[in-house]
Amino acid sequence: MIHVSNGLAVITISAPPLNLYTPELDAQFHAALSQLGDARALLIRADGKVVSGGVDVSVFAAQSSRTEAKALFDRMLLLPQRIAALEIPTVFAAHALCLTWAFEIAVACDILLAARRASFGLVEKVVGLTPTMGGTQRLAARAGVGRAKEFVMTGGRYDAETLERWNVVNRVLPDEGFDDAARSFAQELASGPTRAHAATKKVLAHFESGGVAAADEHVTSIAADLYDTEDLPNAVRSFLADGPGKARFSGR
Repeated sequence: MIHVSNGLAVITISAPPLNLYTPELDAQFHAALSQLGDARALLIRADGKVVSGGVDVSVFAAQSSRTEAKALFDRMLLLPQRIAALEIPTVFAAHALCLTWAFEIAVACDILLAARRASFGLVEKVVGLTPTMGGTQRLAARAGVGRAKEFVMTGGRYDAETLERWNVVNRVLPDEGFDDAARSFAQELASGPTRAHAATKKVLAHFESGGVAAADEHVTSIAADLYDTEDLPNAVRSFLADGPGKARFSGR
């Protein structure tokens, strides 16, 4: 499920035919995240005709009480929370239909890339449920509360171009060569100043929790900490000696 090469970790969702969420898949995903090691960026992708058809509904049927359901939902929420907390850049590549839990993982990532044929939905309303893995609120953070209400309450399927217009999808890429393009994008992040990328994520986390004022309160300290890394002083010396764009970054 995970492969690490040249600083890029690739986690592949592969539970044919529909890549449905199950407790077993959840456990495999957590195990893969525990194997990131010194990876400098993470790409999450899927095999098969769809990214995911959603959650195996038998998982919901197995819950016999509110207490059991709450325990299940708490466990499900841990996965996107763990991904969102990673310091390294995270990229989700959606090549086709991407429903419920997979979409909630996608919006927990830093960057969401979509093939032109991809489509997305939070369709929990069909079983009388609301999304439990953070998709509603993370969608609202990207697109606004009104769009999140529409997306969840209608349970519709939205194409990649629409979600790019909503600022949910970062880039729509051609269907042909999509997987290679997504890997190339993620590899470029992995080869870059990943300590600086981690700092950017910290600044934006402060913005998300407290707006510009909170980010302003912390940004100078976060940026100054980069002088304790190898990458910043090395890149400054490279710039002065050889010009821009010649520095090589180690992630240290």
